[in-house]
Amino acid sequence: MRSTTSRWKIAGWIGTGLISGLLISTGLSALAQREGRIALPIDELRQFAEVYGAIKGNYVETVEDKKLITEAISGMLAGLDPHSAYLDAEAFKELQVGTQGEFGGLGIEVGTEDGFVKVVSPIEDTPAARAGVQAGDLIIKIDDKATKGMALQDAVKLMRGKPKTKIELTISRKGAAQPIVIGIVRDVIRVQSVKSSWLEPGYGFVRITQFQEHTVANMTTHLNKLIEQSSKDPSKPIKGLVLDLRNDPGGLLHAAVGVTAAFVKEGLTVVSTDGRQEDAKRIYRALPEDYVRGGADPLAGLHPKVRQLPMVVLVNAGSASASEIVAGALQDHGRAKVLGTQTFGKGSVQTILPLTSSTAIKLTTARYFTPKGRSIQATGIRPDLWVEETPEGDITDRFRLREADLNRHLENKAETGSAGQDQRAAGQAPASDRKPIVFGSKEDYQLSQALALLQGQPVKTSPAPEPTAAKK
Repeated sequence: MRSTTSRWKIAGWIGTGLISGLLISTGLSALAQREGRIALPIDELRQFAEVYGAIKGNYVETVEDKKLITEAISGMLAGLDPHSAYLDAEAFKELQVGTQGEFGGLGIEVGTEDGFVKVVSPIEDTPAARAGVQAGDLIIKIDDKATKGMALQDAVKLMRGKPKTKIELTISRKGAAQPIVIGIVRDVIRVQSVKSSWLEPGYGFVRITQFQEHTVANMTTHLNKLIEQSSKDPSKPIKGLVLDLRNDPGGLLHAAVGVTAAFVKEGLTVVSTDGRQEDAKRIYRALPEDYVRGGADPLAGLHPKVRQLPMVVLVNAGSASASEIVAGALQDHGRAKVLGTQTFGKGSVQTILPLTSSTAIKLTTARYFTPKGRSIQATGIRPDLWVEETPEGDITDRFRLREADLNRHLENKAETGSAGQDQRAAGQAPASDRKPIVFGSKEDYQLSQALALLQGQPVKTSPAPEPTAAKK
């Protein structure tokens, strides 16, 4: 795994442009204007013009100017870091739609490895997840087209399509002797970003799968429902809460601020950002002006008991960006214990800078920091209690890429360690042959340990690996 991580490209949602740690802004066009006054590198631009002219005059086929310029822009951004990118009309539209929690496709997060499309994670309750697609699967064919060497964006377009149409994926799975053919029926993906249930009387469970526009309001509804249900039986009052952020890739920054504000004292710092421009230097607090985007305060009707409930936050290597903001803030303020394994380590903010009415660039403009000033970039959040997916070890986390494994990732200048692939104890039995854990089920070992912590019982922790050396 370690030998292939340098060939990973940034993962993307099938049918959406959901960005972890996203700030959508048209006002920051001033940023581009200010930077435009910097002296232009004449020699380098002359070289660019010469290459452009050579292609136009000598390439074996005629190439449109628009294609050359677009590819040049894409190349500039792709060379910066894994999260900066050019958004064409389709990608820009899907980003805007995706943050609303509805998009078309299969419901999988994908990247590339060794020239093939690799499944990072299937989204819960989607056609891909129900068909049996698993994290770590290599998609080697899409219908009758081989994916070897195929651009990730091209593969994504092949997997998109009208709802109720069929697609066939041929996958290579670790441990399987032969490729596996999986038939899937495309559908409109409506991601339910918040779910809740009772673990047992007195202990509630809230899971956030993505941070979207309506996540804070939906979470308020779920929390109030749990408290209302517990109040109907005075003998079974609510005693504690588990907030599950595992495999949550992030989403909207203001949603993360709002989720945190539901659990901490009003006005406390949630996260700060720091970049080159003054626009990027900000402190976000648990205040309506920092998480409300039009309309009423979604936390106005939240039951006050929520802020007093004992809490445990569950995280893993799939918890990224907005998830790390929430986990880091609750950890720094001593509001909750964090349990699980080390998070992804995406500590950067992407700003959407529109170029036209239908296209834009996604540019990394800042790093974010926890209330105590910790940078999560390429390190992630280390849990207070290290508990793996099973008593024998992790099933999927050890094969999952993290920010530190991505090519050209931003370095964490404040930390010496990194959240790269964990070093496992010698002789530990692999768990890759087991079925993936269904979060919230009775077989969810990490959840059972979180419940034990809330109940004051011993927690069966795993040996926490030492951080690996920072990757350059």
